[in-house]
Amino acid sequence: MSQVLHTPPPTQAPAEDDLQALAARHGLTVSGARPSLPEYVRQLWARRHFISAFATAKLTAQYSQAKLGQVWQVMTPLLNAAVYYFIFGVLLGTKHNVPDYVPFLVTGVFIWTFTQSSIMAGTRAISGNLGLVRALHFPRAALPISFALQQLQQLLFSMAALVVILLCFGVPVAASWVLALPALVLQFTFNAGVSMIVARMGAKTPDIAQLMPFVLRTWMYVSGVMWSIDKLAKKDDLPHLVTVLLELNPAAVYIDLMRFALIDSFHARSLPPHVWAAATGWALLAGIGGFIYFWKAEETYGRG
Repeated sequence: MSQVLHTPPPTQAPAEDDLQALAARHGLTVSGARPSLPEYVRQLWARRHFISAFATAKLTAQYSQAKLGQVWQVMTPLLNAAVYYFIFGVLLGTKHNVPDYVPFLVTGVFIWTFTQSSIMAGTRAISGNLGLVRALHFPRAALPISFALQQLQQLLFSMAALVVILLCFGVPVAASWVLALPALVLQFTFNAGVSMIVARMGAKTPDIAQLMPFVLRTWMYVSGVMWSIDKLAKKDDLPHLVTVLLELNPAAVYIDLMRFALIDSFHARSLPPHVWAAATGWALLAGIGGFIYFWKAEETYGRG
């Protein structure tokens, strides 16, 4: 007599559509899913205190291992300005063509350092904080924005030294100094937007952080930090297109606005045409465009 073994039919795995329907029925959502743009803005605003506290903590810890501590926030751009003064002002004779060259140079170095440091910090905003990104759920745009805010705090701290330099070299206090506030707001918006762009690029390709110093150094040399774009633009042998590109360079626009606000010998005729419109346009383009560009990759940060 033979015994027949009956094996149960194999169970079929639930279809993906069934699993999605089951998850939706019980209120489950994809982990780390990208919210809508308005919701993303609301989440970011709700964490504004975290952004401010994170920026302040980073600024405090930046020079915690140095004996001079926070003094390096002022010393670093001042030492850079001293080197540029010797090379460009003395050896190349640039100071002879620019009134109040030391205030002109120091203002340019401080404002350029704000943009440079914000972008450099932005390249590592995600890749350098993977532990935080993977451990906690929050809008990832908070990181590049907080790094840009950190650099703004550092600039404001350094502005005290800038004011002392201006006064020591005979630049009087003027009502135009108030214009520095809207100029800094526009520059911060631009810096934060570019920081979000390079943060997304750096999250996918960390080697961007190694390339960025060369890009920024080239950008600095064409931004009129150490020399006057206005003086160069008046030369007849310079093509008009080159002149326009130099004048509309966003870094040069914000540097010129701060020089116009703080230095009385830097007159309105030294500014490119429609400079405030250009500064506002660059801020909106980088700020809004960079924010949307970063938001579109929200689901990918910290994965892989």
